[in-house]
Amino acid sequence: MHPLITSPQNPKIKNVLALEKARERREQNVFIIEGLKELSLAVTGGYVLNSVFFCPDIIDTEKVLSLVGDEHLLIPVQKAVFEKIAYRESTGGVLAVARQKTHFLGDLQLRPTPLVLVLESVEKPGNLGAVLRTADAAGVDAVIICDPQTDFYNANVIRSSVGCVFTTPVASATSAETIAWLKKNNIAILATYLQASRPYYDVDFRKPSAIVMGTESTGLSDLWVKQADQNIIIPMQGAIDSMNVSTAAAVVVFEAVRQRGFRR
Repeated sequence: MHPLITSPQNPKIKNVLALEKARERREQNVFIIEGLKELSLAVTGGYVLNSVFFCPDIIDTEKVLSLVGDEHLLIPVQKAVFEKIAYRESTGGVLAVARQKTHFLGDLQLRPTPLVLVLESVEKPGNLGAVLRTADAAGVDAVIICDPQTDFYNANVIRSSVGCVFTTPVASATSAETIAWLKKNNIAILATYLQASRPYYDVDFRKPSAIVMGTESTGLSDLWVKQADQNIIIPMQGAIDSMNVSTAAAVVVFEAVRQRGFRR
């Protein structure tokens, strides 16, 4: 095991802090996992760990070792140093650096009758994380992010998804690539849209389906609206005409799951 780190000026600590920046994460092809539950889900999901920082004053060494399985990955740090690298207080005393995975459409494994959730140009990490949490709860086959404005390995995505970024198959592609892939796989495109749309509960989600969501500010691009097999809408009863994208996704996805008899 690595010697105890006592200074925030240690190069390893400086590098962890540098990984807050997306550019640094891309260049090193790594990211930060913070928290025991998140780390456990990442390990189960097959993510490769480069190092695991932990505070012996907060968590027992044997507990970390039982989760990680390799003593050579463990790096103990003093409490003051750990507090400097921790993004939040409730981390359980552990923080890991892990390698990123690739997220290509061709890597996705689908059931015979898949249910896919597509997000176009999602901007806020918290929204993406919340949608991934919904996707995990509903057991969707995959989440596809088209033309993303944030990366999957942003700390806020991991935090708000409660680690579900590691449990749900995720892919990234352009909208045009995703549309072509969906049509090739005979997956119906059901685009949420405010005009000329059927209520979402009147649509048959039992067939292979892709539920497509746009941003709260601009909605879906014309490309999706024109290529959709059906445009769908969540009828609103109040003064506004939209909801937070994570809330809207939950409403429609769980209607699809209800129609499928809540079977995976």
